[in-house]
Amino acid sequence: MKIATWNINGVKARIANLCQWLEQSSPDIVCLQEIKSVDEGFPRLEIETLGYHVETHGQKGFNGVALLSKSKPDEVNRGLPGDETDEQARFIEGVFSVPGGVIRVCSLYLPNGNPADDPVKYPYKLAWMARLKAFAQDRMALEEPLILAGDYNVIPEPYDCHDPMVWAGDALFLPKTRNAFRELEYLGLVDAVRASTDEAGVYTFWDYQAGAWQKNNGIRIDHLLLSPEATDRLKATAIEKHVRSWEKPSDHVPVVGFFDFG
Repeated sequence: MKIATWNINGVKARIANLCQWLEQSSPDIVCLQEIKSVDEGFPRLEIETLGYHVETHGQKGFNGVALLSKSKPDEVNRGLPGDETDEQARFIEGVFSVPGGVIRVCSLYLPNGNPADDPVKYPYKLAWMARLKAFAQDRMALEEPLILAGDYNVIPEPYDCHDPMVWAGDALFLPKTRNAFRELEYLGLVDAVRASTDEAGVYTFWDYQAGAWQKNNGIRIDHLLLSPEATDRLKATAIEKHVRSWEKPSDHVPVVGFFDFG
């Protein structure tokens, strides 16, 4: 089973790229972020024509997440628990039947948090990460395969960016941010890409500015975090970076995990 995450950076602007990628890559489940579309405006017809079921949690103009899947989920939950006042569309969970049981797949778009000295934005990022930790603890108690996939807006380690000094004061790389990410790993969640490779220069995002793509000045901020039950079924990972060279690309690329759920 092939499960992917991709920050599409505007689904309407990238619908041609998304459809081309779905046809070529043929993932079983796709977690999209930054769809930047209300639910009723999502271009579902083009995607459903390719054989995918569509579930969205949208918001006008920014944020928004979606699940695309070859099989219909048994259950869908929208919004990250823990703060009923949070109106930002950043989280959707789907439960899917597989041989022998179910898997839980979540598409998440973690807050950016910049500027880091903002009295609202960075505290919101840390609070969101604390809520994600509580959610993960709750779901991991079920002892089912859990995949938390998305744009975390976290650079976990210095070798996950081209130049750590450039990112030293950024909310994506601050010690508190990285510590909050480690707290997720301390629960028993595994970074799928780092379970597969410890190479430097493995990136998922290249800015549109200053020739970042051409110079390979990237960062790794899109992650698949796996429960032990999902990690046991992980066979390989891939970063499908070739889509960054397509016309009108997202600044992120798909990150893929291959699993054997029997």
